[in-house]
Amino acid sequence: MKVITVCGSLRFQREMMEIALKMELEGNCVLLPIFPVNGNKDDYSEEEMNILGKMHYERIKISDAILVVNVDNYIGSSTKSEIEYAESLNKEIVYYTDLVR
Repeated sequence: MKVITVCGSLRFQREMMEIALKMELEGNCVLLPIFPVNGNKDDYSEEEMNILGKMHYERIKISDAILVVNVDNYIGSSTKSEIEYAESLNKEIVYYTDLVR
């Protein structure tokens, strides 16, 4: 069993949930980012968004690996920063596109 944090653009929420379920059914503990309920980040203050971002980095810190959901090989700037952070902690990095081949 591994603890795996899912990372990626919130535009891929559906894919994140699908892959998280698959990984859990394989016996992993999967941590997901907290999604804005209505999908609109503008409904949250800057302070709230900073707290959510900080907590996501905490999830990465306690994980064995991150799973980057990179549909059509898209990786945005926030996800790139999460990958760099995971690399700095010597975490395993798995890419969604590699799993679906």
